Amino acid sequence: MTLAMLKLPDAVHLAEAPVLWAGLESSLRAEAAQIGNAAGRQLQLNAGELRSFDSAALTLLLSAARLCSQQGMTLQIQNAPPKLLELARVYGVDELLWPTAAQAAA
Repeated sequence: MTLAMLKLPDAVHLAEAPVLWAGLESSLRAEAAQIGNAAGRQLQLNAGELRSFDSAALTLLLSAARLCSQQGMTLQIQNAPPKLLELARVYGVDELLWPTAAQAAA
């Protein structure tokens, strides 16, 4: 299994989301091209530095997960702050972003 690690910045808000997405999308596509056709590909995204965010962070993560899926990869979001996990739960997208955690909680 090939693992690549990208990271989120310390702040993700609606105002900077388009610029952040452009950079993240480029990085995701570059990782997909580099990994090639390996089976069971996973891309890890470290959210450990994320301190200030709004719901735009969820949009960014959902877009990243969708792009990874389209590229035949799985996105794993690591070190997510508890408030991000709670925001995802409130919006009902936690199972989309952390499917194994949701299954374990059931």
